[in-house]
Amino acid sequence: MPVPALPRQLARTRNLTLGTPAQLTVSPDGSTVYFVRSRAGDDPVRCLWAADCASGRERLLADPRELLSGAAEQLPAQERIRRERAREQSFGIVGYAADDNCELLAFALSGQLWTVRPATGAVRGLPATEPVIDPRPDPVGRRVGYVGGGALRVLAADATDNAAEQTVAAPDQPDVSFGLAEHVAAEEMGRSRGYWWAPDGRRLLLLARVDTARVLRWYIADPADPATPPAAIAYPAAGTANAEVSLWIADLAGPPGRPLTPVGWDATAFEYLTAAGWDARGPYAAVQDRSQRHVQVLGIDADTGAAGVLAEQHDDAWVTLVPGLPARTASGVLLTSGDSADTRRLLADGQPVTPPGLQLGEVVAVDGETVLFTASDEPTQTHLWAYDRRSGLCRLSAEPGVHSGTGRAGSTVLSSATPDRPGTSVTVTRASGDGEPVQIASCAERPVLRLRMELLTLGARELRAALFLPSWYREAGGPLPVLMDPYGGPAARKVTAEQHEFALASQLFAEHGFAVLVVDGAGTPGRGPAWERSIYLDFATPVLADQVAALTEAASRSAALDLTRVAIRGWSFGGFLAALAVLRRPDIFHAAVAGAPVLDQRMYDTHWRERYLGHPDEHPDAYGLADDNVVPAHTLRFSAALLAAGRPHEVLPLPRSTHMPSDQAVLENLYLHELDFLRRSLRLPPRA
Repeated sequence: MPVPALPRQLARTRNLTLGTPAQLTVSPDGSTVYFVRSRAGDDPVRCLWAADCASGRERLLADPRELLSGAAEQLPAQERIRRERAREQSFGIVGYAADDNCELLAFALSGQLWTVRPATGAVRGLPATEPVIDPRPDPVGRRVGYVGGGALRVLAADATDNAAEQTVAAPDQPDVSFGLAEHVAAEEMGRSRGYWWAPDGRRLLLLARVDTARVLRWYIADPADPATPPAAIAYPAAGTANAEVSLWIADLAGPPGRPLTPVGWDATAFEYLTAAGWDARGPYAAVQDRSQRHVQVLGIDADTGAAGVLAEQHDDAWVTLVPGLPARTASGVLLTSGDSADTRRLLADGQPVTPPGLQLGEVVAVDGETVLFTASDEPTQTHLWAYDRRSGLCRLSAEPGVHSGTGRAGSTVLSSATPDRPGTSVTVTRASGDGEPVQIASCAERPVLRLRMELLTLGARELRAALFLPSWYREAGGPLPVLMDPYGGPAARKVTAEQHEFALASQLFAEHGFAVLVVDGAGTPGRGPAWERSIYLDFATPVLADQVAALTEAASRSAALDLTRVAIRGWSFGGFLAALAVLRRPDIFHAAVAGAPVLDQRMYDTHWRERYLGHPDEHPDAYGLADDNVVPAHTLRFSAALLAAGRPHEVLPLPRSTHMPSDQAVLENLYLHELDFLRRSLRLPPRA
């Protein structure tokens, strides 16, 4: 039984994601799909590829090892932060951008600017001022914009020296930057960008200015190296000042040094810039107030910067931001979202075009008048859908599972994960219907464990759960100790119809003699707005109640669960839930493993924490006990409180690990330590 090998495999393969095609882009004629993928399931270096949509034949466009002549990649500090916000654990070409015709692709590698012309295969390093962050060609492929040193710069795509480089906007104060997303935008809103090209690529550019002068400074040190000075980061903790974000329009055709034009929205009333873009009808943006109960979509005059309201959304708790929105079709139909009939629905010019019960997840592509989006009518599944006014609504994915994708010019790329096979498959279907769907090859490894997973619907609230039993277990052997393994909170699901890394980790603990139960309770997505907002101002009580109710119901159905021996483990929100469980319900939970838990709610960021608990000055009671993301102070303060109360516990520090540890030895031994702790705490005999 290769149980000890699984933690090593998850670390070595970055949770089995290496070797999987990602960041898929379809050419405007639908003939080619571009993507990044490493050469093997244990190779952390991603390359840039192109595949023919009719035959599946692949071409390697850029290999980082060749471009760097075998030298190790050197990550600029700002790029390292961007990857942490995106939870990106690979190296090499982790992202790229293309012009509208996919004639020019640009990417950053080791702080340098590179371009590829797919038609010829020519790869060039451009003479940009380093380090280069987030390079993007203009829509017509004549220039490349990028951020460096907090300044937004533009360089001709055929430049031979940096004399032709144009600085569009440079910091005028130490705490100012242009063209990058601030912390809460990248971490919580899903907005990773800070500048947007005009469609013609010649005249105007929309860019964000971020001023963090008023933001609280935290100092993150390396406890394993006391000689290293602590790093200062601008962290907007709940109830404190956010970064000041403004939008500006630059005229690239004007003389150097020409003043930027400010976009005129009320940033005092709406301090969050949640999205922006520029299409044939001009610039647009979405802004949100501090309470997150009010969102406005703004149309922007490209000449004056004047902004007018195109659409609005209100909610008494909070307005949920849907990735990919707002957007517009080619004819100018405004796409937004709205909640009605306890359903998050896609709106076209304010009118719902999706039915009650189909919960909108994300808009992944808009091609002409066709909108591709993900949505769920069953909480454990997500499917890819298409909508246009002529043909209406159509589901593009058939198998039960979790699906996403993209599309253009009638070619649809479908990424699918299902419960009956490991990994993610990527297929391309042509609009003409000629031939079979083409598979884009995956080099991902197969997991060393097989799942014994049963999806359940439990109790009056129809809680979705997954039960994992050991492969060797038979009921005649008697009941097993129970390990609850939830995330259990807002914005994430663990109970899904797929073989993801979280399910494999649950199976790992099952193989060591536990009945592992994973439950998605109050606040988790895919169940409708009312379900999500049931945790408003209290995401402890209803979430914990659902875990207890599901545990009780599951035990009444299965003789495998022994309720006299129950433990719980979790990470991040799941870590908070694990700590909460043993403190509030010691009659049910006898041991807990809490990884990277948020335990002092005032120490988490404004956008995430105030969304669920309100502003701490207005709702102080909600902020009771309820890395650079969840800092060690959470754990240390909690440990001190437990010590003062005489509660036995252990603290395992993970120096030099980010919010999600990836080091192979650390991850492997972390699992083994958790197993040892749980067995000791529940007084279980060691297992061979």
